[in-house]
Amino acid sequence: MKRNRHVKREMKGAKHIFHGFGGDRKIRMSHIQGVILDVDGTLVDSNDAHAKAWVEAMAQYGYTVAFDKVRPLIGMGGDKVLPETVGLEKNSEEGKRISQRRKEIFKERYLPNLHAFPGARELLEQMRKRGLKLAIASSAEKDELKALLRVVGAADLIEEETSSKDTKRSKPDPDVMDVTLDRIGLPSNAVLMIGDTAYDIEAAKKVNVDTIAFRCGGWNDSDLAGAIAIYDGPADLLEHYDDSPLAS
Repeated sequence: MKRNRHVKREMKGAKHIFHGFGGDRKIRMSHIQGVILDVDGTLVDSNDAHAKAWVEAMAQYGYTVAFDKVRPLIGMGGDKVLPETVGLEKNSEEGKRISQRRKEIFKERYLPNLHAFPGARELLEQMRKRGLKLAIASSAEKDELKALLRVVGAADLIEEETSSKDTKRSKPDPDVMDVTLDRIGLPSNAVLMIGDTAYDIEAAKKVNVDTIAFRCGGWNDSDLAGAIAIYDGPADLLEHYDDSPLAS
C-alpha cells in the first residue's frame, strides 16, 4: 500500500474526484440509509498529535523513531503501529507500557488543544436531517474516542460507537467495520464510510462498503484512489452535499 509523505497541501478549491460513480452505482446509492465515520483526521485535526504522542512515548522507553515513520501509520491502532516501528507486539509487557504512556501523553499534552475541522458538526447535522443513521468506527481507545467526539460536539448525533476495545485488530483489518455494521443494523449496500486514510478505505472495502475520503487527514489523492469520491474535508462535502454520493 502506498503511504503519504505527510506534506501539508493547499486544498482550497481542490477538485472533487469521483471514481466509478455511475451506472449501477447510482442505483445502489439511492438506498443509502446510514454513514459510518472515522474521527481522527476526518472530523478532528488530530493525526499529527497522535504521531507525536507515539514518538515521545517510544523515546521514553529507549526507542528512537522518526515522526515521518510514524505519521503515515496513523489511522491504524497500536496493534499495527508498534510492530511496524519498534518490532513489539501491543500486548507484550513493553508494548503495554509504551501504549499506556502514549495514551497519557496524548490526553495530557495534545487533546486539550485539538479542534474539529470546519463544518464537522454541521455535516453530521445535515446527514441526520436527511434521515441517515450515523455510527463511528475508530481505531482509537474508547475514552479517547468519547473525548474526540466532545471536541466535535457530536455526541448527541451519533447512534453507535465502535472503538479499539471492541475489536482484536485495527484498520485496515475489517473488524471495526464488521462490528459497526452489526450495531447500526443495516446491510453493507445501504451504508457509506467517510474516512481520511487508505486504511479506512481498505477496511470498508473488505465488508463491501464504499468510502467517501477526505484530504484533511494529510493523505494524497493517489493514496485515496479506492474511494468513490474525495473532498477536502467536512465543510467541502457539506457545501457540495447535493452533488455528492450521499444525495444520490
